[in-house]
Amino acid sequence: MYAVIRTGGKQYKVAPGDLLKIESVPSGSPTIEFSDVLAVSGEPGTLAKPASATVTAEVVGQGRGDKILVFHFKRKKQYKKLQGHRQNFTEVRIKAIVADGVTYNADKK
Repeated sequence: MYAVIRTGGKQYKVAPGDLLKIESVPSGSPTIEFSDVLAVSGEPGTLAKPASATVTAEVVGQGRGDKILVFHFKRKKQYKKLQGHRQNFTEVRIKAIVADGVTYNADKK
């Protein structure tokens, strides 16, 4: 069982119990609900667009990613520029997928 959701301008394939780093989401509550569900696979080998579906996740933590160096260089012009960037992220754990009234939960271990 998995679903394809869209958040932060990107698409993610998620299943109940998955740990996922997404674009930073300003949220004061410990749970996030994703309503932009593009596709759901309930049984192996099937993929469908549900009429109504939501994905519920709990916030595990917030952080910043690894530093990415951006280097600009123009040859023969004596121009060099080095800049760093660290992207903020929110780490979430997928708790449940609800599609057309059917709920798929993470297995309790």
